[in-house]
Amino acid sequence: MSPIKAIFWDVGGVLLSNAWDRSQREQALAYFKLDEEEFADRHELVVSSFERGKIRLNEYLERTVFYRPRPFTQEEFKNYIHSLSQPKPEVLAFAKTLADSGHYLMGTINNESLDLNLYRIEKFGLRGIFGLFISSCFVGLRKPEPEIYTLALEITQQAPEECCFVDDRALNVEVAKRLGMHGIEMDTLDQLRGDLTKLGVMV
Repeated sequence: MSPIKAIFWDVGGVLLSNAWDRSQREQALAYFKLDEEEFADRHELVVSSFERGKIRLNEYLERTVFYRPRPFTQEEFKNYIHSLSQPKPEVLAFAKTLADSGHYLMGTINNESLDLNLYRIEKFGLRGIFGLFISSCFVGLRKPEPEIYTLALEITQQAPEECCFVDDRALNVEVAKRLGMHGIEMDTLDQLRGDLTKLGVMV
């Protein structure tokens, strides 16, 4: 088996809580007393553009929430969204240890809108762990589209069999494996450590 030279990580659900996934949206809708069905219809129409970086957070909110007057401001809504992002400290510390070892190229492959991605990179010190961010908002591609994984391989000039991809969703991992990468569907940190050890990663 070829030695692992690069480890690519999902962000939401692995290193941090999700940024604006179903659970976070449900919490915000309940907190601000918004109609769930009405919001969902509008969200589905713009989420692809939002996560591909074609529209910014303000425009997304104008289309999904503030298309009519509300008893709260955009700033209040954005602050609430930001408050939903929480770290997974043990996983972040583990990733930092791998980065500090100098043995592995560390990057992300993640779906995230531009403003939330930049906020989370800064807020949780992700630049101190990762040297490369293959984020949907930067590259205009989303998992599980094979092209986003291929782009990561092309940019880093790594062979697929020398790369590992960590995600909490089975389909995203399956696509990475079909391209020849090693894939780990993360459930717990202990399980992740064990799976990486089996691949020869020094943990």
